[in-house]
Amino acid sequence: MDPDEFIPTRASLLSRLKDWEDQTSWREFFDTYGRLIYGVARKAGLSDVEAQDILQETLLVVAKKMPGFTYDPKVDSFKGWLLTVTQWKITDQFRKRFGVRSQSLLTSAPTRREGTGTAVIERVADPAGFDLQAIWDEEWQAHLLRTALDRVKRRVQPAHYEMYYLHAIKDQPARDAARTLGVSVAQIYLAKHRLGSLLKQELKRLKTAG
Repeated sequence: MDPDEFIPTRASLLSRLKDWEDQTSWREFFDTYGRLIYGVARKAGLSDVEAQDILQETLLVVAKKMPGFTYDPKVDSFKGWLLTVTQWKITDQFRKRFGVRSQSLLTSAPTRREGTGTAVIERVADPAGFDLQAIWDEEWQAHLLRTALDRVKRRVQPAHYEMYYLHAIKDQPARDAARTLGVSVAQIYLAKHRLGSLLKQELKRLKTAG
């Protein structure tokens, strides 16, 4: 089967999510965006448990939105909308943690900082002080790389992927990687060249779709 058949477009995936019973599509959505949402929440300063809550609450918002959701990439960005939802859930979580009322948090800022908690809430509530977009973009790029690597791994022989992974991803010198795997340095370089080209292709597909 053509590997391209396993590469879903975002539009088709979102369309399938209108059916709450479509477990395969929801699992696919979770695999695509779940780690991204969790990673952003963690980098925003939330604990593992809080980040898991953010993930569940964000996915619930998506599930409720999907039945009437119309995706038009010329008008709106789904990824941008998802970031907005995630951002508000993170802000709400900090409010819960420190017992800050929503209205006072959004309309006024304390005249002095009283500990780390207040400072963190102010950063989340104030986009100028907390660059969640930068964190989101960083996590998204990392997600694209992980996904592309997984797809490359499925397309090549395990031994070739191991050569590429040790040398190109883990930055192990070619001679060390060759010694570890019991192959020649030339094989390491060849694997890096071939799989590097495949990785670029997969990244291009993912960026086009997402």
